[in-house]
Amino acid sequence: MEHLSRTDSTNNYASRQLMTKRLPEGIVYSTSAQEKGRGQVNQHWESEPGKNITMSVVLYPEFVPILSQFLISKAVALAVHDFVSAYVPDAHIKWPNDIYVEKKKIAGTLIENSLRGGVISSSIVGIGLNINQRLFVSDAPNPVSLSLLTDQQFDLDDCMEELCDRLDDWYMQLKTGEIQKINEAYERRLFRMDEWAPYRAGEEEFEGKITGVDEIGRLVIEKRDGTKQQFHLKEVEFMI
Repeated sequence: MEHLSRTDSTNNYASRQLMTKRLPEGIVYSTSAQEKGRGQVNQHWESEPGKNITMSVVLYPEFVPILSQFLISKAVALAVHDFVSAYVPDAHIKWPNDIYVEKKKIAGTLIENSLRGGVISSSIVGIGLNINQRLFVSDAPNPVSLSLLTDQQFDLDDCMEELCDRLDDWYMQLKTGEIQKINEAYERRLFRMDEWAPYRAGEEEFEGKITGVDEIGRLVIEKRDGTKQQFHLKEVEFMI
């Protein structure tokens, strides 16, 4: 593990290191202050310096077929979910890989895969997990932290070690081919699974029920008329 006092983004830092050499699989880069943290589709990730976990892990999941690369997202989301649920109830995975407690976001991940020669040559797994931050100043609509939920303060090093253990566990299950177990565990923990709830797709607002996620990671929602539709990232909005 390499800890950085400050960096633009741990994913960016890991990417720069990968450009110069092959890194040990599982190496972790963490930072106390991330100046340009990113979420999905280049959204900004707010994190007060020294209060939260902001880290990236380098993996080489060459055994995962390119069309099934969403399995990496599932394994990572399961690891973060299981860490959070050890401390608070009602944690769920909000598709594709945010972690919610009730209707508030406590963690997010950004996974950047590199493809070479028809395989996933490397993955940089970025994780932002709100631990001790108690005041959020960005326009994010629903952030929360472990400290706000429990009224406690946590040791970040201990939390990071526990999170890495859970990540290693789920990654090893992916590596050993426990695909059905991963798929079933992901869907059991999915936010709004089999519940009727409001959504927006473009100009259309509708009530739907999540019935699962397909092999390439699209969210499958059943509408009231019985039809099912698949959505890529940013094609559907959860109305919360």
